[in-house]
Amino acid sequence: MKKIAFRFLLLVVVALAGISCKDDYVYSDLVQDNLPAVPVTYSGATTYGFDPYYETSIAGGGNIKITLSIPTSSGRTIKEITRVAAGATSINAGTLNTAGNYNTGPIAGNGTTAEFTTTIKDFNTKRPAVPTTPTTPPTGVREIAFIFLVTLDDGTEIRTMPVRIRVLP
Repeated sequence: MKKIAFRFLLLVVVALAGISCKDDYVYSDLVQDNLPAVPVTYSGATTYGFDPYYETSIAGGGNIKITLSIPTSSGRTIKEITRVAAGATSINAGTLNTAGNYNTGPIAGNGTTAEFTTTIKDFNTKRPAVPTTPTTPPTGVREIAFIFLVTLDDGTEIRTMPVRIRVLP
Protein backbone atom coordinates (compact mmCIF):
# COMPACT_ATOMS: atom_id res chain seq x y z
CA MET A 1 0.00 0.00 0.00
CA LYS A 2 2.86 2.36 0.84
CA LYS A 3 4.39 1.62 -2.54
CA ILE A 4 1.20 2.57 -4.40
CA ALA A 5 0.77 5.77 -2.36
CA PHE A 6 4.41 6.73 -3.01
CA ARG A 7 4.04 6.18 -6.76
CA PHE A 8 0.82 8.18 -6.84
CA LEU A 9 2.44 11.04 -4.91
CA LEU A 10 5.46 10.95 -7.22
CA LEU A 11 3.18 11.06 -10.28
CA VAL A 12 1.28 14.08 -8.87
CA VAL A 13 4.54 15.93 -8.13
CA VAL A 14 5.87 15.28 -11.64
CA ALA A 15 2.57 16.36 -13.21
CA LEU A 16 2.47 19.57 -11.19
CA ALA A 17 6.11 20.34 -11.98
CA GLY A 18 5.42 19.92 -15.68
CA ILE A 19 2.52 22.36 -15.77
CA SER A 20 3.83 24.86 -13.25
CA CYS A 21 6.92 25.91 -15.22
CA LYS A 22 6.78 29.12 -17.20
CA ASP A 23 7.33 28.44 -20.88
CA ASP A 24 10.02 31.01 -21.70
CA TYR A 25 10.75 29.65 -25.15
CA VAL A 26 7.32 29.73 -26.78
CA TYR A 27 7.86 33.22 -28.15
CA SER A 28 11.64 33.43 -28.23
CA ASP A 29 13.78 33.83 -31.35
CA LEU A 30 15.07 30.29 -30.83
CA VAL A 31 11.81 28.64 -31.82
CA GLN A 32 10.29 31.09 -34.30
CA ASP A 33 10.88 31.71 -37.96
CA ASN A 34 12.50 35.10 -38.33
CA LEU A 35 11.01 36.16 -41.62
CA PRO A 36 12.34 39.37 -43.12
CA ALA A 37 9.86 42.12 -43.93
CA VAL A 38 11.19 42.03 -47.51
CA PRO A 39 11.72 38.51 -48.92
CA VAL A 40 14.66 37.82 -51.22
CA THR A 41 14.06 35.23 -53.93
CA TYR A 42 16.16 33.71 -56.70
CA SER A 43 14.71 34.59 -60.11
CA GLY A 44 14.71 31.68 -62.53
CA ALA A 45 15.74 29.10 -59.93
CA THR A 46 14.03 25.73 -59.64
CA THR A 47 12.92 24.05 -56.44
CA TYR A 48 11.06 20.93 -55.48
CA GLY A 49 10.63 21.62 -51.76
CA PHE A 50 14.30 22.08 -50.88
CA ASP A 51 16.81 24.85 -51.49
CA PRO A 52 16.30 26.49 -54.87
CA TYR A 53 18.89 25.61 -57.48
CA TYR A 54 20.36 26.60 -60.80
CA GLU A 55 22.19 24.29 -63.18
CA THR A 56 25.49 24.70 -64.98
CA SER A 57 27.60 22.25 -66.92
CA ILE A 58 31.31 21.74 -67.23
CA ALA A 59 30.90 21.14 -70.99
CA GLY A 60 29.02 24.46 -71.29
CA GLY A 61 31.81 26.45 -69.61
CA GLY A 62 30.68 26.23 -65.98
CA ASN A 63 29.25 29.75 -65.85
CA ILE A 64 27.12 30.57 -62.82
CA LYS A 65 24.63 33.45 -62.74
CA ILE A 66 22.40 33.95 -59.71
CA THR A 67 19.75 36.67 -59.78
CA LEU A 68 18.44 37.85 -56.42
CA SER A 69 15.23 39.86 -56.37
CA ILE A 70 12.80 41.49 -53.98
CA PRO A 71 9.15 42.39 -54.64
CA THR A 72 8.62 45.74 -56.34
CA SER A 73 5.67 46.28 -53.99
CA SER A 74 8.05 46.38 -51.00
CA GLY A 75 9.01 49.97 -51.71
CA ARG A 76 12.68 49.06 -51.19
CA THR A 77 15.60 48.53 -53.53
CA ILE A 78 18.69 46.34 -53.24
CA LYS A 79 21.68 48.53 -52.44
CA GLU A 80 24.21 45.69 -52.64
CA ILE A 81 25.13 42.10 -52.08
CA THR A 82 27.39 42.77 -49.12
CA ARG A 83 28.82 39.30 -48.52
CA VAL A 84 28.81 35.97 -50.29
CA ALA A 85 29.60 32.63 -48.69
CA ALA A 86 30.17 29.55 -50.81
CA GLY A 87 30.91 25.92 -50.19
CA ALA A 88 29.33 22.53 -49.94
CA THR A 89 25.56 22.19 -49.56
CA SER A 90 25.84 22.29 -45.77
CA ILE A 91 26.33 26.09 -45.64
CA ASN A 92 23.90 28.16 -43.57
CA ALA A 93 23.43 31.74 -42.35
CA GLY A 94 26.29 31.32 -39.86
CA THR A 95 28.63 30.62 -42.76
CA LEU A 96 28.30 34.28 -43.75
CA ASN A 97 30.12 35.18 -40.52
CA THR A 98 32.88 32.58 -40.81
CA ALA A 99 33.37 32.13 -44.54
CA GLY A 100 31.54 35.08 -46.05
CA ASN A 101 34.48 36.22 -48.13
CA TYR A 102 33.84 34.69 -51.54
CA ASN A 103 33.48 38.11 -53.15
CA THR A 104 36.22 40.71 -52.83
CA GLY A 105 33.80 43.58 -52.24
CA PRO A 106 30.13 44.54 -52.38
CA ILE A 107 28.20 43.86 -55.58
CA ALA A 108 25.90 46.75 -56.50
CA GLY A 109 22.17 46.15 -56.82
CA ASN A 110 20.02 47.35 -59.70
CA GLY A 111 16.64 48.41 -58.36
CA THR A 112 14.88 45.35 -57.03
CA THR A 113 17.43 42.89 -58.41
CA ALA A 114 21.11 42.08 -58.04
CA GLU A 115 23.20 39.63 -60.04
CA PHE A 116 26.03 37.49 -58.81
CA THR A 117 28.21 35.79 -61.40
CA THR A 118 31.13 33.42 -61.08
CA THR A 119 32.39 30.23 -62.71
CA ILE A 120 33.21 26.73 -61.61
CA LYS A 121 36.87 27.57 -62.31
CA ASP A 122 36.70 30.54 -59.90
CA PHE A 123 34.89 28.40 -57.34
CA ASN A 124 37.59 25.75 -57.55
CA THR A 125 40.25 28.42 -56.95
CA LYS A 126 38.45 29.95 -53.96
CA ARG A 127 37.10 26.73 -52.44
CA PRO A 128 39.57 24.00 -53.47
CA ALA A 129 38.43 21.61 -50.74
CA VAL A 130 34.88 21.42 -52.14
CA PRO A 131 34.58 18.94 -55.02
CA THR A 132 32.87 20.16 -58.19
CA THR A 133 33.61 17.31 -60.58
CA PRO A 134 30.31 15.64 -61.50
CA THR A 135 29.89 12.13 -60.15
CA THR A 136 29.64 9.05 -62.27
CA PRO A 137 26.25 7.92 -63.59
CA PRO A 138 23.47 7.29 -62.77
CA THR A 139 23.21 10.78 -61.22
CA GLY A 140 26.22 12.45 -62.82
CA VAL A 141 25.60 15.57 -60.70
CA ARG A 142 27.59 17.45 -58.04
CA GLU A 143 26.09 20.28 -55.99
CA ILE A 144 27.70 23.37 -54.46
CA ALA A 145 25.97 26.21 -52.63
CA PHE A 146 25.99 29.96 -52.06
CA ILE A 147 24.36 32.18 -49.46
CA PHE A 148 24.20 35.98 -49.46
CA LEU A 149 24.00 38.95 -47.14
CA VAL A 150 21.90 41.53 -48.97
CA THR A 151 21.71 45.18 -47.87
CA LEU A 152 18.66 47.21 -48.87
CA ASP A 153 18.57 50.95 -49.55
CA ASP A 154 17.42 51.68 -45.98
CA GLY A 155 20.32 49.73 -44.44
CA THR A 156 18.30 46.60 -43.64
CA GLU A 157 20.43 43.46 -43.90
CA ILE A 158 18.85 40.22 -45.06
CA ARG A 159 20.51 36.82 -44.92
CA THR A 160 19.10 34.80 -47.78
CA MET A 161 18.36 31.13 -47.84
CA PRO A 162 21.06 29.01 -49.50
CA VAL A 163 20.92 28.44 -53.24
CA ARG A 164 22.47 25.37 -54.83
CA ILE A 165 24.26 25.01 -58.10
CA ARG A 166 23.90 21.61 -59.76
CA VAL A 167 27.08 20.93 -61.69
CA LEU A 168 26.43 18.64 -64.64
CA PRO A 169 29.09 16.99 -66.82
